[in-house]
Amino acid sequence: MKRVIIADSSADLTSLDSLPGAAGIPFGFAPLKVTAGERHFVDDGTADIPAMTDFLASYQGRSGTACPSVGEWEAAFQDGDEVFGVVMTSTLSASYESASMAREAYEAAHPGRRVHLIDSLSTGPEMRLIVEELAALIAAGLPYEDVCDAIDAYRRRTHLAFALQSLTNLANNGRVSPTVAKLAGLLGVRVVARASQAGDIEPIAKCRGEKKALAALLDELRRGGFAGGKVRISHVLDEPLAERLANLVVDAYPTADVALHPAGALCSFYAERGGLLVGYEGAEA
Repeated sequence: MKRVIIADSSADLTSLDSLPGAAGIPFGFAPLKVTAGERHFVDDGTADIPAMTDFLASYQGRSGTACPSVGEWEAAFQDGDEVFGVVMTSTLSASYESASMAREAYEAAHPGRRVHLIDSLSTGPEMRLIVEELAALIAAGLPYEDVCDAIDAYRRRTHLAFALQSLTNLANNGRVSPTVAKLAGLLGVRVVARASQAGDIEPIAKCRGEKKALAALLDELRRGGFAGGKVRISHVLDEPLAERLANLVVDAYPTADVALHPAGALCSFYAERGGLLVGYEGAEA
C-alpha cells in the first residue's frame, strides 16, 4: 500500500526531509508559476527569490500567477494507492479545481485508488502545518478514512495571519481592494491581516513600524485561540524580523513549537519583500 502526500508549491515544501517523523513517506508537489511579461519564475525551489522580487519591484507591465496544470497534479500523485493532498485556498486560486480534475481522472483510470484533497482555505505556513499533521497521521498507521476525518478536523483549528509592507501584487491581481493596498503604500505602514474562514483575505490592522506590526500578529494568535502549540513563520527576505516574532511568541508561550522558513516564489510574489506569514494551531473556527 503506497501512501503519498502532495501539495501545491504555495506550501513552500519540495520534500518532507525537514519534517520529523516523515522519513519514507513519498511526497509530490505541483508547482505554481509567477509570470511577468516574458519572464517566468517556476515555484519549484530553484527560483532566485531576491532576483525575482527586485525584478518585479521595478517591472511596469502586468504580472500574475498560474496554477499547476491537471497533468502536473497527476504527476504529483506518484502512482499512490492512497493520496492526501493539501491545496491553497480555492477562493483565490484555481489550484484546487485543477487538483480536483486530476483526482477524477486518476481515480477513473485506477479503480480502487483514492485521493483526498484538503482545501486549506489558506496558503504558506498554514498549509505546512497541515502537511506535518498528515505525515504524523500516516506514520501512525491510521486507516484511510480515519486520516481523512482527522486531517479535516485539524484544518479547522489551524489559522494564518500575516503582516505585509506592500499589497501591490495582491491588489493588481484582484486579491485585495486598491483602497486597502494604498494603506500599505504609506511610509512605514504594515497591514496585518488574516485568512478568513471563507478563504479570502481579511485586513485587521494597519500598523506604523515593525514593533506594532509584530504586537498585532501576537494579538491575532491570542484571538485565534493559540495556547502554545505549533507556529510556522515564513518570511520574504527578512529572517531577522521573523526571528523577532518567533522570540515574542516563545516569550509569551514558552511551550510553543516555532520554526522559520523562507517563502517560496508564489508566497514571495504576493507577500512581497519584508512580508511575514504565520501559520498556527488555535481554536476550531
